[in-house]
Amino acid sequence: MTRRLRIRHITRVSYAQAAVSSHNEVRMTPLTLPGQTTLDARVLVNPSTATWSYWDYWGTQVTGFDLMEPHEDLTITASSLVETAPPGPLPAAPGWAEVAERTANSRLLEYAAPTARTTVPEELLERARAVARGLDPHEAAVAVSHMVADQVSYIPGATSVNTSPAEAWEQGAGVCQDIAQLTAGLLRGLGLPTRYVSGYLHPERDAELHRPVAGQSHAWVEYWAGDWTGYDPTNRTRADESHVVVGRGRDYDDVTPHKGVYRGVAGGPPEVTVEFTRVA
Repeated sequence: MTRRLRIRHITRVSYAQAAVSSHNEVRMTPLTLPGQTTLDARVLVNPSTATWSYWDYWGTQVTGFDLMEPHEDLTITASSLVETAPPGPLPAAPGWAEVAERTANSRLLEYAAPTARTTVPEELLERARAVARGLDPHEAAVAVSHMVADQVSYIPGATSVNTSPAEAWEQGAGVCQDIAQLTAGLLRGLGLPTRYVSGYLHPERDAELHRPVAGQSHAWVEYWAGDWTGYDPTNRTRADESHVVVGRGRDYDDVTPHKGVYRGVAGGPPEVTVEFTRVA
């Protein structure tokens, strides 16, 4: 069953002293894709300033803006209305040789190589290969995702943005970003092109209509096995109508929701809130 979700994502940045100027990029606009249609989306900034938008190399819509006057804080409000549908049937699984051939001769190769954020130790790759032995690509992706979820418990605040996959594995705790990057690194090690996906997940599968609920940004993966297939290793499920895609890339760095630079004294971390309302 399709659903319509209204999403309100607010980021508040407070500076220790007024920032002289700041330059910002925001990736908070959901994409329109098969199974997902963005009906309305806007990004508002306070203090008010002109914004512009463009599509980056990875196909994510970026909103840019500069603040050239001193400001003590910054508020970014991204609002969207998105219609989502359940995923279709899995594409027929190709053989591993076909995946390797297609990867070597296309842009899939960009999603097959490890990055600094998705590099995993060889001993973990060996464990993943053992888990995937004898399985087709779809089965292997699920089995490795479950291997990660069995080891790394989802605990908000357990890691920082700079935690490596190996560190998350060793401490047995992390957030969705860690779990997705670790899964991506292992699946790439098997030979499956894998994208890191940034977006939103409605926290209630059977959400009551018109009742706002608190949520958060979310991360999962898409692997290529005849076509791109989304899988959420944190929740051990295929990406479905509760998931809203904002951007895909090699890792978090390609799809960071908000990044920028400013002239001024360092302040604390941003305050982020995400609110979902199912309207249909």
